[in-house]
Amino acid sequence: MSLSKSAVVRAPRKDGIATRERILDAAQELILERGYSGMTVDDVLGEVELTKGAFFHHFKSKDELAMALLQRFAERDAEIYRETRERAEKLSDDPLQQLLIFVRLFEEMFDGLAEPYPGCLFASYLYELQLFGNETRELIRDSFERWRSLLREKIEAVVRKYPPQTKINASHLADAFTVVLEGAFITGKAMNEPQVVADQLRLYRNYIELLFRQPDKDR
Repeated sequence: MSLSKSAVVRAPRKDGIATRERILDAAQELILERGYSGMTVDDVLGEVELTKGAFFHHFKSKDELAMALLQRFAERDAEIYRETRERAEKLSDDPLQQLLIFVRLFEEMFDGLAEPYPGCLFASYLYELQLFGNETRELIRDSFERWRSLLREKIEAVVRKYPPQTKINASHLADAFTVVLEGAFITGKAMNEPQVVADQLRLYRNYIELLFRQPDKDR
């Protein structure tokens, strides 16, 4: 198949994907701003300037849109975590340094925000969980479990090499990263302080450093 023919064949598919992504992008922004119950299909259509026929070509209902949006968010989120961990592991062979670099890389993602971070789509869905079915609940739970497992594995490796200053539960310490991140999103919006997310992640990293600091044998 020639390049020109291939481009002609694939162009409509690309246009369709681009339209679908525009719908998802608009829906995500509206949900973060108003919540799922406050977002309507008409609102989305107004943002992307599409007809209802064009919308229903991609999604059968608002519920189907909500699930597709959550799946996309979960996939992108998992990719960010995986890529950040891989980068940290390339920068150091030491498990403690890998953990600290992982957190620092997240600090960099949120450092220098001009406006408060809009929030987490998972949190928006959880606030209105009664509106969703088991599939949505399981997808969110699986994502949180993935975060916990990824960091717990790294923390357990750190504990084996660097006994902590106090007894810890690796799962709880892993969850603390998520708690800090999600809580910082809320606090940053409430206080209109964009730097809160990076500041709180920095405090979490400082805690990790203190927790696994080894005593000076010369003292």
